[in-house]
Amino acid sequence: MKRKNLRSWLNILIAILVAYGYYLMIFHAEGPLQGNGMRSLKYFTVLSNLFEGAACIYFLLHSNQETDAFRDVLKYVASCAVTLTLIVVLVFLGPIFGYTFMFRGANFYFHLLIPLLAIGEFVVFNETKMEKRENGYMMLPIFLYGIYYLGNIALNGIGVFPNKNDWYGFFLFGNIAAVFIIMALFGGDYLIGTLLRKINNRMHK
Repeated sequence: MKRKNLRSWLNILIAILVAYGYYLMIFHAEGPLQGNGMRSLKYFTVLSNLFEGAACIYFLLHSNQETDAFRDVLKYVASCAVTLTLIVVLVFLGPIFGYTFMFRGANFYFHLLIPLLAIGEFVVFNETKMEKRENGYMMLPIFLYGIYYLGNIALNGIGVFPNKNDWYGFFLFGNIAAVFIIMALFGGDYLIGTLLRKINNRMHK
């Protein structure tokens, strides 16, 4: 019971931090990759964190159920989504914009704190064994976002700052480089899902 209560409190904390981070994003935008109001929803960072917050709320509403496959898979998918956000910042965006800049304001919560808490919450507390087929569900967020991101560029062009449609800068080094970056994102996302699943399953073997 103590373990179950601790997980519930951790989900409450994550949900609160998501709400606070989004409040900062809307009303006190500071740092790169931010937008006021609905414009902030163009970023995978924001969408993945809101998804994690929603998954936490769903978990809390169904925490009394011993087994709930949808609840547990939802937490897995959301954890993978925010982990991808963290990895992209550490590997790609951080070297471009600077880590201090990338962790300023709401980005501290969305790029670092919430992903770390989500990873820890899933790996340590999830006791439902995730199967390999769950990796397919885990790929859905980045797949759907990729359709939106590339579709917007295909229809409207890359654009010119401050109205660029390539707000993550994937096309900064040309189309070929962008293709490799996007392929690396999909591959990296699959590896993230596999790694989290295997670590979680081994911890609760």
